[in-house]
Amino acid sequence: MVGFQAVPDDGGIARRLWVKFKNESLCALYTPFVVCLASGTLDSISFLHCISQDVYFLQAFAHAYELAEDYADDDEDKEAIRGMRKRVLRKLKDQDDLVREWGFELPKASTCDSATARYTDFLLATAAGKVEGEKGRGKIVTPFEKTRLAAYTLSAIAPCMRLYSFLSKEIKAVLVPEESNNIYERWIDCLCSESFEANASRIEDLLDKLSVTLTGEELDVVEKLYHQAMKLELEFISAQPITQSTITPITQLQEPAGCNLTLFCDFDMTCSAVDSSALLADVAIIAAAKSDLDDCESPYVHISAADLRATWSNLSSKYIEEYEQCIESIMSSETVGKFDYEGLCKALVQLSDFESRANDMVVHSGVLRGLSQEDIKRVGEHLIFQNGCKNVLQGVLGSENMHADVHILSYCWSGDLIRSSFSSGALPVLNVHSNELPYEGSVTTGDIIKKMESPMDKLQAFNDILKSHGNNGKHTTVYVGGSVGDFLCLLSADVGIVIGLSAGLKRLGVQFGISFVPLFSGLVTKQRELAEGGCSGWRGMSGILYTVSSWAEIHAFVLGL
Repeated sequence: MVGFQAVPDDGGIARRLWVKFKNESLCALYTPFVVCLASGTLDSISFLHCISQDVYFLQAFAHAYELAEDYADDDEDKEAIRGMRKRVLRKLKDQDDLVREWGFELPKASTCDSATARYTDFLLATAAGKVEGEKGRGKIVTPFEKTRLAAYTLSAIAPCMRLYSFLSKEIKAVLVPEESNNIYERWIDCLCSESFEANASRIEDLLDKLSVTLTGEELDVVEKLYHQAMKLELEFISAQPITQSTITPITQLQEPAGCNLTLFCDFDMTCSAVDSSALLADVAIIAAAKSDLDDCESPYVHISAADLRATWSNLSSKYIEEYEQCIESIMSSETVGKFDYEGLCKALVQLSDFESRANDMVVHSGVLRGLSQEDIKRVGEHLIFQNGCKNVLQGVLGSENMHADVHILSYCWSGDLIRSSFSSGALPVLNVHSNELPYEGSVTTGDIIKKMESPMDKLQAFNDILKSHGNNGKHTTVYVGGSVGDFLCLLSADVGIVIGLSAGLKRLGVQFGISFVPLFSGLVTKQRELAEGGCSGWRGMSGILYTVSSWAEIHAFVLGL
């Protein structure tokens, strides 16, 4: 499954940078080239075109290592870099024979692609000391200055090796051993080999060693070079010519005329990085504290900040306790062997009743009374989003390849909070479907206008939106969520994407025969079906939901790099 484990803080700079820019590596998995390669359906001409570029990469690596060896001050470091250069030269010499071992024959002549040239030019410029933003360019005098340039050179090589190691292992993980007839498996195995991993690790270890004596500014340069190398390598992968039909990205596969994409999203913890109820609690407590300081009796803020904080805490604890009891009650039935949508709907009625009672408790407590509409909007404007979320929504709404719209379906009590959170960026006005807080003047009454309390409410809104589109051309629906309340919409959408799959959500889904498949693995299967003459379209109610770890994966799947 695609994902990264936590890395200790004392890891070397190479590992820290790899983890920091992990989203870029995830995006590479969703390029048409990699998906077709993993499915074994990639046209051999496309494959040979790609590996024909290896010679230009290897030549650049060899020259860069030669310069780095001259820069290195330590004999041990020089020997290590010399060994790296020898391995590159050996691979250059044996390239044709190696490709034959994989079952292919390289074209007799090739030209350097522009995407290849952008990376090799960048690498050779870096190795020659032409580093953007570097002070004192051209003045390489002391051993420390030379060591710095050796580190810079390795920082422009390390991410390429690590990226290919990562991609090959992810591809290898989705191959089915007993069924695998992937004609590129030998090439994949080569990149998955212990020797390839050892080479990647040697470069990273030496980069770590050479970076120990660097200043903070110089480490910033290392980071910029590492990131630039990663981006250029991703551009190379994305630029590979594909002549066949592919399953991804969605927005680049459709004919503009008559095609529609509707993206549905949950809000709390899907778009936002914090729960909206906690933000509204903060607004209420701050308003009460201000009233306490002013030593006046507000007609709206009726209890002290301390009492209000205690009330919120009690409501939260009670909600969590009773929610867990409700889920356990649902889980008491036997696990079914196949997808049971009707059984899931019946079970979720219990959850719907619970959510309605929970909202009633909030209203009766009065904790939502006396909140300023201005304060709610201000909190929304400063709300922290999940990394990459806004970029996806902007990209979908700005797509020129199809008619697209975005709808937010949320249990959030305040539509104003959601709308203001999106208004703070470059996003146009989104379609928000949520509960609302009624006002007297510009202050909340404490009541909730209940529009979205249950999975059924979300599904009703989902269906109503689709009906409003009519039957004008082909329509693709994508739903992104991560809570139990999203289940019915996730299953009804053509593509249901669970972001940050929790153990509880998975356990409940499996109870009713729902399968959770990593999105990359699902795309590989879909690409294989397409190549075999099957239907290339997505369809809902299959009982399969696709999992991702970040919005970066959704961006790559929907919009491409």
